[in-house]
Amino acid sequence: MTKIRIAVQKSGRLNEDSLKILKDAGVSIDNGKDQLKATARNFPLEVFYLRNGDIPQYLRDGVVDIAVIGENVLIEKGKDIDIVQRLNFSKCRVSLAVPKSMEYNSVKDFEGKRIATSYPNTVKDYFAQKGVNADLHIINGSVEIAPNIGLADGICDIVSSGSTLFKNNLKEVEGILKSEAVLAVSPKISSERSIILEKLLFRIKSVLEARHNKYVLLNAPNDKLDAILDLLPGMRSPTVLPLAEEGWSSVHTVIQQDTFWEVIDELKVNGAEGILVCPIEKMVR
Repeated sequence: MTKIRIAVQKSGRLNEDSLKILKDAGVSIDNGKDQLKATARNFPLEVFYLRNGDIPQYLRDGVVDIAVIGENVLIEKGKDIDIVQRLNFSKCRVSLAVPKSMEYNSVKDFEGKRIATSYPNTVKDYFAQKGVNADLHIINGSVEIAPNIGLADGICDIVSSGSTLFKNNLKEVEGILKSEAVLAVSPKISSERSIILEKLLFRIKSVLEARHNKYVLLNAPNDKLDAILDLLPGMRSPTVLPLAEEGWSSVHTVIQQDTFWEVIDELKVNGAEGILVCPIEKMVR
C-alpha cells in the first residue's frame, strides 16, 4: 500500500505542534521513544523525525514527500521548494540584534561589522538589498553569546518573545522576515502520493479553520433581531429559531477568533442575551 512520507522536527516545539495537528486531523501515530520513523494506524502515512535543517534536502531528493517546517528554514535552505499550506503555529521572526549598549540608527550601522548567524543566505540577501557589506560568521546554535565573547558585533537569529535576547544583553533592531510553520511538498512527489496529500490537506484545512472560529448561540428579542443579524457572519448565514417564549429567537452563528470580542460587545449593546460560546472541533466546507 502506498504511503505518503512526512518529515517533522525530531524534537522541540515544532515537533509537538506538528504531531498535534496530525492528531487533530484524525491521524493516529504510534510514537516510540527515540524513534526515527513511525507509521500511522489509520491513514496511509509514515512520519520521519529529522533535524530541521536537513529537511529541505530530504524534500529536494524525494526521500520524503511533505514536511512540516519553519518557513524561515525554507527561505534559508529551500527557496525552490513549494509551500502548500500555512499552518499558523510556531510563529517567529528572523531579526538582527546588537548589544544594548550600542547606539543604533539604521541598517547602515552594520557596514563592516561582524555578524554571527545561522542564516547566512538570508542575511546576505537582506544586506545586498540594503547595500550593506558585513562580515558573516556562521554559527550553529547559541548565536546570542557571540557579542558577549567578542566574536561578533551583532547577530541575526530567530526571535519569538525576545526573552533570550534580553537575557544576553541584546536588543532587536531590524526585522528581516516573519515566519511560521508551513507544509512543504517535494518536487518529486508521485501522482499516487499527491492524491493522498489532497486528502490530508482537506483534513488539515478543516482543523485550521475550526481553530480560527467560535460557535456562538444567543437569544435575541425579535424587535432587535434585524440589527443583531446585521452584525453576524456565518458559514452561509446565521441560523434563527423561535424560542418557546413569545417574542424571542435563538440565533446560531460562527464568529472568527480575530474579531470575536468586538462582535460580542456589539451584540450585547444591541440586545443579545444568554450568549454561549463553544469551540469548534472541525469545519468542513
